[in-house]
Amino acid sequence: MPAITVDDLTTLSRIGSPGLGDQPRPVRQITTAPQGYEGEGFPVRRAFAGLELRDLDPFIMMDQMGEVEYAPGEPKGTPWHPHRGFETVTYMIDGVFDHSDSHGGGGTITNGDTQWMTAGAGLLHIESPPEWLVRAGGLFHGIQLWVNLPRSDKLTAPRYQDIRSGEVRLLTSADAGALVRVIAGDVAGHAGPGSTHSPMSLVHLTLEPGARIDLPWEVDFNALVYVLNGAGSVGVEGRPISAGQTALLGAGDYLTVAADLAQEARSPRLDVVVLGGRPIREPIAWAGPFVMNSRSEVRSAYEDFQKGRFGHIPAG
Repeated sequence: MPAITVDDLTTLSRIGSPGLGDQPRPVRQITTAPQGYEGEGFPVRRAFAGLELRDLDPFIMMDQMGEVEYAPGEPKGTPWHPHRGFETVTYMIDGVFDHSDSHGGGGTITNGDTQWMTAGAGLLHIESPPEWLVRAGGLFHGIQLWVNLPRSDKLTAPRYQDIRSGEVRLLTSADAGALVRVIAGDVAGHAGPGSTHSPMSLVHLTLEPGARIDLPWEVDFNALVYVLNGAGSVGVEGRPISAGQTALLGAGDYLTVAADLAQEARSPRLDVVVLGGRPIREPIAWAGPFVMNSRSEVRSAYEDFQKGRFGHIPAG
């Protein structure tokens, strides 16, 4: 997995053990993501299927894209489509994705890069592999997370953050058995590069076989753990969890993830995404690519889209 790493974890700042009186977050629910297809036909796992929106707040959904090894001619993306009222966070673990929008934004992300797109008031958007990758084929793996915007920011001007892999804050566990990549938010006083409208954290953990981490987590954030690869356990109660499963955790000061000693040959380590945020607690009206506060606002979004107010597809 070529997301950014280091050869010697002992050179990184370490996350200390929980303090006296710190409470572990219990496991409330574990779900298994169903598999499906998105866009022009690339495979995804719906990471949050089976969880209530009130427990996900401020998140809406998350897809694991791949992991898939494309043959020449097979790589696929999405056609042009609109967004309004939320943010898309695309974290590319392996492979290459190009992005373009109707406001002239976009770029290319690869191997540990993140594109943070605030759709805000509305835009047209396309995601696709570059032509050379379509011709050659190759490995494709990443996640896309949808983050809700509070009512006050629903119609903010669209913008991008291109977070390169080298900007991600790297830490390790107390025993140097886990690599902690902080993309957004704060972990034990170490901030990631992502700028967020809603206070939240996004972290990618890689644990060596048999390793364990007690990860400090903001007490007013919810907490979700999604397994990308490998097998292990979550919570101090040691609930088993494996690839394609999500754990919803309860309240507390820290969360625990551990990797099984024996891992599959194709997934020699445990890789998980940990995310959480401060709930917005506002009404949600969600219809396809629009996430608003009321049905009338969703209707307005459709009307604005149909009347060309989201901009126009660039020539070529």
